[in-house]
Amino acid sequence: MRARTPVAAAAAVGALLAVATPATAEDGGKPAGTVAWSAGHESAGAAGERWIEQPGDLVISGKLSNTGEGCYSVWTRFVNDFAPGPLRKQAEVCGAGAVDVHVRQAYRPTTTGRLTVCKGTEDVKDCGPWQNITSWPVNRD
Repeated sequence: MRARTPVAAAAAVGALLAVATPATAEDGGKPAGTVAWSAGHESAGAAGERWIEQPGDLVISGKLSNTGEGCYSVWTRFVNDFAPGPLRKQAEVCGAGAVDVHVRQAYRPTTTGRLTVCKGTEDVKDCGPWQNITSWPVNRD
C-alpha cells in the first residue's frame, strides 16, 4: 500500500497540470484557454485575461481604469508552497484614465495568487475584495 502513494501523488499532480496548463495559440496570437479576471473598488476597475505560458509562468494582462478623481492601484500577492510572498503594486492610475496591467509570475501547482484594486498607491488599507487569480475552470472541449 505504501508503494502506491508516490504513484498516486504523481498522477494527481499530472492531472492538475493538465487542467491548469492552457495550450497556446499556434499562430502566435492570443493564447488558447485564457481565463477572464476582474476586480474593482469605488470608481476604479481592473479587468483582463490570464493564462499559463510554458515552462511555467502565469501571465496576467489587462487594464486598470478610473472614472473619477483620486488615485487607485492594482496589487497582487502570491503564495508559493504555503509561504506568502510580498504584496506588490502592479499598476496605478490617478484621475480619470486607464493604464495597462501586465504581470508575469513563476507558477507551480502549489502557487496561489490574489489580486485587488485599492484606493491610493501606497498600501492596501482601502481596497475592494481580493480576487483569486490562480483558479482554473475545467473546460470540456
